[in-house]
Amino acid sequence: MKFSLSILALSSALLIGSTGGNISESTGAAPQNAKSRHAIGRISAAPNAIDSTVRTAAVVRYRISTAQSRFMANVGSGGPLWFMGHAHHFAIRDFTGEATISPGSLAPASLEMTVKAASLEETGKNFTEQQKQMINNMARKQVLEVGEYPEIVFKSTNITGTMKPDGHYEANIGGELTLHGVTRPIAIPAQVTVNGNTLHANGEFSVNRSDYKVKTHSIKWGTIRVRNKIRFEFDIVANKV
Repeated sequence: MKFSLSILALSSALLIGSTGGNISESTGAAPQNAKSRHAIGRISAAPNAIDSTVRTAAVVRYRISTAQSRFMANVGSGGPLWFMGHAHHFAIRDFTGEATISPGSLAPASLEMTVKAASLEETGKNFTEQQKQMINNMARKQVLEVGEYPEIVFKSTNITGTMKPDGHYEANIGGELTLHGVTRPIAIPAQVTVNGNTLHANGEFSVNRSDYKVKTHSIKWGTIRVRNKIRFEFDIVANKV
């Protein structure tokens, strides 16, 4: 009898050892098997994988350099005698902003820009310096009304895009543009390149001034007037912060 009890005790010890000392049998839980131990091994490794992903997707900040950038607002002439008028080409002289981007994947990314409305200057070659001064004063005081609306602001809400084989991005920057006190959603297509500590973005987009309640003047009893569409061109350089 004692010999039988010893064999039974030894068998029980071996059984418990083979299940890792798991006492779940008394609570009705199933013992671990090879598959469950393998799954736990994968779960244990998950935090390291997540950390690696987070590090890869870490965003980098860039601050826009006004001196290295170019930003233009162009508007043509309309009306029955549109051919007698001249297109306007306003250089935007004072703007600031920051962009963030995830190297190698673009998203997540963001862009914020602020333009001083009073910094727009007529650069059209068909106007004399005196005419340019008159156009600038009219644009600032009567069209953009910079005293009441001193800033033009863009804030991105969603940026998507694809990465080309040469490392360039074809991006679509969705966001909200606040102009003349009116905020509306817009989408800006852009070509984006990241080279070392420098981010370069260029492209163009258009808005209708009537959407932002921006009025303008006409001459010759309305036969020559400024068109409704304003086309913006940008060639932006930003440096890593």
